[in-house]
Amino acid sequence: MQETTDSKLLHQIDAGTKGRRKGHSYENELARRANRLAMPYMSVDKRNNVVHNGAPEIILLDKILAYLNWDHCDRLEAYATGKLATSEKGSKEITIDGQSITSAKSDVILVLYKSNEKRVIGVSVKQCNNRNPTNAQVFFSTATAFYHLLTANGISLSTKALKAMRQFCGDMGFRPMDDIDCSNRLSSPERYFWEEIDREGKSEWESVFINNQDKVTRLLLQKAYSNDPFPPEIILHKTKKAASVEEQEIAIFTMDQFIELSRRYSLFAYSMYRVKKGRFKEPEGVLHQAPRFGVVQMQRGGQKQHPTQLQFNLKAGYFYELDKL
Repeated sequence: MQETTDSKLLHQIDAGTKGRRKGHSYENELARRANRLAMPYMSVDKRNNVVHNGAPEIILLDKILAYLNWDHCDRLEAYATGKLATSEKGSKEITIDGQSITSAKSDVILVLYKSNEKRVIGVSVKQCNNRNPTNAQVFFSTATAFYHLLTANGISLSTKALKAMRQFCGDMGFRPMDDIDCSNRLSSPERYFWEEIDREGKSEWESVFINNQDKVTRLLLQKAYSNDPFPPEIILHKTKKAASVEEQEIAIFTMDQFIELSRRYSLFAYSMYRVKKGRFKEPEGVLHQAPRFGVVQMQRGGQKQHPTQLQFNLKAGYFYELDKL
């Protein structure tokens, strides 16, 4: 593979690597603190609200026990899986409950014991260290991979739908600059916007998001890897910078709870936006459709190192909105 000498790109790659390591550091610390909890542990908080304040391992374990309908656990083992997804040195495989894992959508996996019972629970961990909450990425892939994820899980889509999504992402061969004279185009010639993609394919995607919102949301959050034995059943989100570990603001959901609240918040819709910066800054009056379903936002990645990737984010501060429902 040819090495890049672009200093800006190298800075972006380095920043991304540091960000992932910081995230994994949080997950490692969460697992470590969970493993240090005194056992047996008696559940102390069965509230069903979304946003909590306190130590994340306590909030997490209380949520898991309520989810399992257990009043306590006798023992637990917590594992962080971040090293599976990075270039960090060491083994790219871990064994949990006798299962060999090489890729995982769960960032932390807990094995819990109570009398003769045992359960393995995966947790999707997200965190923000800014003073104010920001968007949280949940799925980052290609148009083709997203298309195949849905079709492999029973959602019917035609090749026109695949073409439309590749146009939206700006895959080579599916760009305006590949099809038309772009000399008078006011928007980027490197990708089609949602309102411009193949009409029949666009209609298919919108029908999927309208009629299969819960299923698509679940696939984004749980099913990135076909060989994942412990997909996440709990979502834990550190919402913003905290004064101390014991004073964190944490949003926490079961997967079913999140999916239901997201749907209740909003069905499929658009928000309108204009490209205001970058190489293809647009004049006033040029607006594009941004697809949304629930608190999930879909966009073309656009980063220099991965410009045509498809990215799904959770709306900044979504947990405050869901806590009101």
